[in-house]
Amino acid sequence: MLSIKNIFKKKTDEGKQEGSIESIKKRFKKSQQKKISAQERKQSIKVYIERAGIQISTQKLFKFFFNIAIVINLLVSAYLIYYFSATYGITWGTVVASMIVLWIFVFVLLIFGLWIIFYISVDLKIFKRKVDIEDVLPDFLQLTASNINAGMTIDRALWFAVRPRFGVLANEIEEVAKETMSGVDLKMALEKFASRYDSVILKRSINMLNEGVGAGGKIGDLLNRIAINIREQKALLKEMSANVTTYVIFITFATVVAAPFLFALSGVLIEVVQNLGSALGSTASAAAQTGISLTFSGTGISQSDFRVFAVVSLVTTSLFSAMMVSIIRKGNVKSGAKYIPIFITISLTLYFIAHGIAGKLLGLFF
Repeated sequence: MLSIKNIFKKKTDEGKQEGSIESIKKRFKKSQQKKISAQERKQSIKVYIERAGIQISTQKLFKFFFNIAIVINLLVSAYLIYYFSATYGITWGTVVASMIVLWIFVFVLLIFGLWIIFYISVDLKIFKRKVDIEDVLPDFLQLTASNINAGMTIDRALWFAVRPRFGVLANEIEEVAKETMSGVDLKMALEKFASRYDSVILKRSINMLNEGVGAGGKIGDLLNRIAINIREQKALLKEMSANVTTYVIFITFATVVAAPFLFALSGVLIEVVQNLGSALGSTASAAAQTGISLTFSGTGISQSDFRVFAVVSLVTTSLFSAMMVSIIRKGNVKSGAKYIPIFITISLTLYFIAHGIAGKLLGLFF
């Protein structure tokens, strides 16, 4: 009986040891997976930044945003402590509680907002590089075709077609040439280059070039035809953009010119109505003494509230109008990102100018 008990005890001990070993293995696998996922995120951020042509380490980027958030929070905290203690005489306990909330929530929101702004700016930078590549791609393909017709191989033809005026495309082709010299296949290097940019024109051109190389056709003639097709496509886009110029003019005029003047006149009209109401109210009080009861009661919108409403409405309208103009003219929103600050600045400037002029003109009559 003792031997049987000892046997069962040994088995249970072995089972516990195996279970503990399995749990340790699972924890180790989870920690390794977390490390791998964190490394993958950092690598994806690094690749995304490199697509915009920005050379900066992700660790420095994290530290930079962290330091900016700390500085902003310190400034806001110092201002709040001074303002609330000097104005309302709030106790230090309330101030400390407010600072804790500020450093917990606002700090996280600042980090999140900085990353969003960074991603938007990087995305616009990538888009600009893509547009620059598409603009000079036909000329580059024709130079490459001339080099191939002169007897060069494809890799040498691509290398000798590089010109400083090609800008981003020249730098990318130099990277492709370096990879091919290090032993990477030309087809893979070109596909890697095309995958870095969300450009249908570039990807189709690279695919047709690789297929032509694989089929053994006349690459020079193929590249000339690709360049001609790209130019024809751009000409069609310009023609389509010219056909919708009327819509662009109407949207721009309604947003940048008409809306600010209408808001300015509405604000001045509110002021005039309020002045008339106050004048009629004094008249009514005088008439009440004579036995005629007239009452004017109720409060309308104030000038400051309407001004805030007008500014917010103009900013929102300008934002969406700039997007619409960009879609109509270019076919996408990113191409018209430069229109957004222009629309907002002009509309707000005209609003304040029109409000001042209308107020002086109506002041002469009322």
